[in-house]
Amino acid sequence: MINPFRKRAQDSGKRSGEGFSQDVWGGIVALVNSLVETGAFGASYPELCPLDHLPIGTDEKAIGLAVQAEIPGLKWPLATTYKIHHGFHISTYPYVPDTQQVLDLIEFCHRTVAKPIQNSHHKELDHYHLGFDEVTGKQKFLTDINRILSRNKLMYELTDSGHVVKKAPGIPVQKLSTGQFRTGDPVLDKMLEEAHRTFVDPNPSVHGTSVKLLWDCLKRLQTLPEKVTEDAAFLSLLDMEAQMLAKIGDTFHLRHSDTKRSTVTDPAQIDYMFHRLYCMVRLLLSKKEVKIAATKE
Repeated sequence: MINPFRKRAQDSGKRSGEGFSQDVWGGIVALVNSLVETGAFGASYPELCPLDHLPIGTDEKAIGLAVQAEIPGLKWPLATTYKIHHGFHISTYPYVPDTQQVLDLIEFCHRTVAKPIQNSHHKELDHYHLGFDEVTGKQKFLTDINRILSRNKLMYELTDSGHVVKKAPGIPVQKLSTGQFRTGDPVLDKMLEEAHRTFVDPNPSVHGTSVKLLWDCLKRLQTLPEKVTEDAAFLSLLDMEAQMLAKIGDTFHLRHSDTKRSTVTDPAQIDYMFHRLYCMVRLLLSKKEVKIAATKE
């Protein structure tokens, strides 16, 4: 029988993995379950005291319905295995959801989590009525989930805004991902920022857009009168690089809308092309004395 779930293998290397392994998913499930059990989602999905109608924990049925409505296909309670029946025999297999489902769950949890605080004690039913500290709860969840992502070398990070972003690999792109551009050309600024936004978006389906946008940025910069270098040998090298980038753009559907041309979908190839284009863009920007203001994600 065909496995109905897609298992994503974790890549090795520093912040290079885009899929979630069984161990990582298991750790996320354990974290979320512990928050459910301690009532940390009770501010959004409260289990109420039957007498006083005050929060006493998390309503597991309510949060489960919400998760399944917002993240189609994700099972609740969260599962790390699935079973297939073969007559009288049952086989158990490891289960990891699609990457996008995991990332959506992380954002959902950050949006709805809060630190539960015990207030009054209900003697008759022997439970505490709860209050909630959203700021502390969200920060603790952010720290815990980012520790899991970092230690397992995944290139994702949950930001203070509650959005998961893809950590841009490589020094040149780190510079791009930590700044906003003030080039004096508003159109170019917008193009560069959109290239960054689509490149760090955790949804891989939009990453190819970042390469096309960088190509457009490069073409716009190449029309400017600034001279990059006085060194004839280096200028010759740049000319060859520009010709090769033009060939790449033509071959891989970056400069034209011809549907017969090749398109790149492999994440590693997209990263390579993004870096190569950005190095040229960065050089041209440096000669324009462009100001790059550091900003917080």
